[in-house]
Amino acid sequence: MFFSLVKIESIEAFVLESPLKRAFYFSQWEYQTRRICLVKITAGGLVGWGEAYGPADMALEGIRFFAPYLLGRDALETETLWQLMYRRSLDYARRGVMMASLSAIDVALWDLKGKFHGLPISTLLGGKKRDYVEPYVTGMYFRESDQMESDIVQEAIEYTCRGFKALKMKVGLGVSRDLPLVRSVRDAVGEDIEIMIDSNHAFSLSESIRVCDELNSERIRWFEEPLSPEHYGLYTQLRKKVRTPIAAGECEYLRSGFLQLFQNECVDIAQPDICAAGGVTECKKIADLASVFGVEFVPHTWGTNINLCTAAQLLATVDDLPGRMFPAPLMLEWDQTENPIRDEVTVTNLNFSEGQLAIPDAPGHGVQIDEEALRAFLVKSF
Repeated sequence: MFFSLVKIESIEAFVLESPLKRAFYFSQWEYQTRRICLVKITAGGLVGWGEAYGPADMALEGIRFFAPYLLGRDALETETLWQLMYRRSLDYARRGVMMASLSAIDVALWDLKGKFHGLPISTLLGGKKRDYVEPYVTGMYFRESDQMESDIVQEAIEYTCRGFKALKMKVGLGVSRDLPLVRSVRDAVGEDIEIMIDSNHAFSLSESIRVCDELNSERIRWFEEPLSPEHYGLYTQLRKKVRTPIAAGECEYLRSGFLQLFQNECVDIAQPDICAAGGVTECKKIADLASVFGVEFVPHTWGTNINLCTAAQLLATVDDLPGRMFPAPLMLEWDQTENPIRDEVTVTNLNFSEGQLAIPDAPGHGVQIDEEALRAFLVKSF
């Protein structure tokens, strides 16, 4: 069957912003607003949407940079267009926010490609190996409060009441402050709930070792970004000294970057962000590379339902390693912090029940955009 050229007619980018009712913070800085860059690609009468992780204004300028090279090209040639963008930016953008711009465009192209074929991204990637993933909550950030510990404990309890089986909480204020907080959450939610901790690279090697050793009895599912993403050697040392699984990768880019993590035996769990590390095209290769090294693949997600649902589409295709009759469920990060842009602009029919999230089966990534709601949050566009 002959397919005509699905010519890219337009590429638009939008910076959206929403002030938060209540600010929150983690080990590095405070969030008072959510600011997100979305991209819209029109081709052959169809529209695809993508999202960039990271500084929204800079991501918009990266999309503006790539757009002229893509206009008039065939939107279905995702691999070819990825390579075109990669080579155009290789000399100065192997890491960082321009790679997020590339990722946003790639996600939008896969969404459009799915709509063209009337199929979800998972089918285009080779087919689903599972219908559900097990989402874990990202929440329990720090807030200015005289009763922060009890607030975080109550938040954790509320998540378990909603059916979540796994929770990720923030640490990184200092070992002496973090340890009692984690223990309080464990006491509150019981032994059957998985707990992960994330310091956002706030600790030294010795501090990370102490945290792992002192929390052994709390059965931490993984310790995320204990160390600076620049210190591959320290990650290697840490994994040799502790029993707690080590996770990282939200600050890593491309399969070449993850190859360094894997060859240096830095992580048990790889966490690329599809909207930063290279889009669907590259993160499928990162997932395959992780399987070669026997590393668990758990994408980082933060932002809108575009990121969430695209990650779910990719996870649907990941091999069960090791294979067995009753495989362990794959995990997916699901941010539960305040985000009106996510909730009002990116519309999807998510089916969450008994701790499981169904993989969307609508064409593309399965997210619709309410463009009227988008205009209410719009602060910049081209």
